[in-house]
Formats: sequence, C-alpha cells, structure tokens
Amino acid sequence: MTDEHEEIVEQQADITGLLLHHVYAPLLEDQHVRGVLPAPSTKDAVRVVLGDKGEYGTGRLTAYEIPLRVDDGLRTPHDVAALLRTVHTGTHIYPRDKVSSVMGMTLFIVDPATVDPAPFTDDDWALTLLRCLTSPSTEERPQARLCGFLFLAPDRLRLYLDADEEALPGVTAADVRPGGALTALLAALPSLLDEQWLTTADADDPHCSRIVDLTDW
Repeated sequence: MTDEHEEIVEQQADITGLLLHHVYAPLLEDQHVRGVLPAPSTKDAVRVVLGDKGEYGTGRLTAYEIPLRVDDGLRTPHDVAALLRTVHTGTHIYPRDKVSSVMGMTLFIVDPATVDPAPFTDDDWALTLLRCLTSPSTEERPQARLCGFLFLAPDRLRLYLDADEEALPGVTAADVRPGGALTALLAALPSLLDEQWLTTADADDPHCSRIVDLTDW
C-alpha cells in the first residue's frame, strides 16, 4: 500500500468513526446515515449513504461521493459531514455525468467547489469534545480497521475492513448479523477474513475486493 493510499484509508476509518453517531442521531432533519462506503481505489473519495432511520430499501437511499483531497491536505470527517448537510437539503442541480447509480442507489458526485458547507453546530462541538475524552487517538493500528458499513437488512450488516495488506490486498467486506455473540465474533473477525470457504463474489458491490459471509458464524 502506498503512503498516499494509506492516508486515504486512515481518513476513511476516521470518517466512519464520526458518522457512526448519525446511525441513530439524524445528520439533518429526519435523515440518518445508512452507510459509509470506501470509494473504488481509483478515487480518493468517500461515499456516504443517507436515508430515513431504519430504511433498507436501496431505491429510497441516496449515496454521495465526496472527494477527500483538497490542496495539500485531506478533508476532515467534520468537513464531510458539513458538505452532506448542505447537498442533501434544498435543490442542487447536478450535471448528467455527476449522477449515476451504485448497488441500486442513486449516486451523486459532489463538487465541493460549488457547495457552501453547513456551519458547525453546538452539538458537533460537544460531540467532538466528548469523543476526544472517551476515545483518545492511538498509534496502534487495529488488526482489522473499519473503513465503512452498509445496512443491508434488519438482520444483515456489511462491514468494510482494511486488514493485512499482504495477505488480503484491498478492502474486505464481511456480512454479519448485528445480534448474537458479538464479543466472540469481534475477537475472531481478523482471522475469519481470509477463510476462502466463506468468501463470496458480488459484482454489484464495487467498494470491496471480496465479501466474507459471516451471517451463520
């Protein structure tokens, strides 16, 4: 993995960590985060899926692709949230080449130069402070870094994980059931990612190199 790609993956993981809060707390009005997707490796971007709380129907979800590189740096997780709050409200006209579909969802390619990010709210500042106090940053990289997720059904959640680059190049998606023996699953997850007999192919998902089905584990 190149240094440039590593910094994108690291930023993707940070964005996922921040937006997890908005699975339950709306990002804006009645819109919740239903997924964070690692954009294909050819793009230095993140894709965020928005929809109603508890929504799983892809036809009622909207995905936004936001480029992460800006000047000599990267957009922060808060920058991404601010852009999402703006583009998902009001009327925004997208050129035809900026609108497509992915996994059954409408996908909009956001041009940050045409968007005025929404201002930081008091709750945003409070959340930042509380997260810093309860989850301080660490230099120790986890064995399987969470780079995204997508709600597929009430009993099926897809996790996008960046694991051992030599053994498993690219992003591995693991389909799991949210309920059950979560502690045991989390402990075993890194070792299960390279189990070939659990691996499936899904040409419909361009956000990962492979999919591991752990729903019956």
